[in-house]
Amino acid sequence: MKKTVLLISAGLVLGIFLTTLFAYRSAPSMMLKEAESSYDFETSVEVFEQTAEEMGWKIPTVHDMQATMDGFGKEVRSSKVFELCHPEHAYEILKLDDERIVSSMMPCRVAIYEKSDGKTYVSWMNTSLMGNMMGGVIADVMGIASQESEKMIGAIVQE
Repeated sequence: MKKTVLLISAGLVLGIFLTTLFAYRSAPSMMLKEAESSYDFETSVEVFEQTAEEMGWKIPTVHDMQATMDGFGKEVRSSKVFELCHPEHAYEILKLDDERIVSSMMPCRVAIYEKSDGKTYVSWMNTSLMGNMMGGVIADVMGIASQESEKMIGAIVQE
C-alpha cells in the first residue's frame, strides 16, 4: 500500500513537472507567430498597409527600426513595426473600466522584417489566445481583431 501511494505521488509530481516544462517551452511559439512573406520587404510593407486600410484599420504609427537603430550607430536589416488600430474594436474595450487593463497591449502590433537569409518575414502576437485567457468582452473583441489581423497578414504570407 505504501509503495502504491509513493508511486502515484511520484507519478503525479513528474506529470506536473513535465506539463509545466512543456508549457514553459511552448509559450513563446504559442504567443507569437511568424510567417515568410511572399514578397520583398518594400512590397510586403505596401501590400500590408493597403490591405489594412481596405479593411478599415488605421495605422497611427510605423516604427522604422532600421532608421532608429541607425540613429544609435547600430546597423540592422530592414524592420518596421506597425501599430494597428480599429477604432470600433478599441472603443469596445476602452469604454469599459474593467477591460481597460489590456490597453497596454493596444494598439495591435505587426512587424515586417528581413532576416539574414535575405527573406522577408512578418510576426504578430496571437491576440486571440491572449483574449481567451481574459474572457468576456476582451475575448470577444480580441478574437475579432485576431481574425482580421490574420486576413491582413494573409495578403503577404506564402500559402
